[in-house]
Amino acid sequence: MIITEKSNYSIKTVSHALDLLEQFHDKTGELGLVDLCKRLKLNKNCVLRLLATLVLRNYIEQDNVTNKYRLGLNSLRLGQSFIKQTGLLIHAKPVMRDLVKECNETALVAILKDFRIVYLDALETRHTVRVAPRVGAWFPAYCTAAGKAQIAFLSDEEFENSFPEDALKRYTPNTIIDRVELHRHLRKIAMQGYAIEDEEFDIGVRCVAAPIRDYTHRVVGTVSISGPATRLSDVHLEHVLIPLVKYASDKISSNLVGFVKSHSAISAAN
Repeated sequence: MIITEKSNYSIKTVSHALDLLEQFHDKTGELGLVDLCKRLKLNKNCVLRLLATLVLRNYIEQDNVTNKYRLGLNSLRLGQSFIKQTGLLIHAKPVMRDLVKECNETALVAILKDFRIVYLDALETRHTVRVAPRVGAWFPAYCTAAGKAQIAFLSDEEFENSFPEDALKRYTPNTIIDRVELHRHLRKIAMQGYAIEDEEFDIGVRCVAAPIRDYTHRVVGTVSISGPATRLSDVHLEHVLIPLVKYASDKISSNLVGFVKSHSAISAAN
């Protein structure tokens, strides 16, 4: 059945539940019950029933300390399913294959969530000695190439609000934990269009990443090359890997733009 009069089929409770989920956008990590009631303009009992259902289904979770709410694992899984079905990974996969063929190192695609990164997919090198990709795991953005290539494009206000001094934990001697130095480092990344991770999260591992952009030119992820520091020398990075990863990010971004344009043309025709 093709639904033409969409408003006739709208269910108010479902609509309220979706409104609730949409309150947790990129800049809002957690919200309390009072905040949600004000935002949704609904009474406390109604919001509590919505929350109870969404918590039960793991689309929302509650912090045991603050009692505030945030998105749950099933919300993440839905987002990842969308990416796999219609977006980032579909268009990234063939580019990643070409990238691995060209450099014979591990290629990865990552997105940013709550100022951490999660690797969505990886294609491994044929080398025996390799960096094991940790797909699905979360890592701090400020000391990973995939993270830095995304947070480099935050506004100054977003940076200040997101990275208080005590939030910068040292993982290795190379981790940047001074906020002024990190800010300066990120501005350089934004200008050059790529980020290098120089054993900042794991000793013995180097990585280079470049941002992937959607049709609005917004950064929606990164493509990166990772490998042992012994193979990823400065010379190899400069002459081989940086040009390759920048080309790959441009190609994936172009694929995303083309997909949206073709999808919009089909929708308009229908």
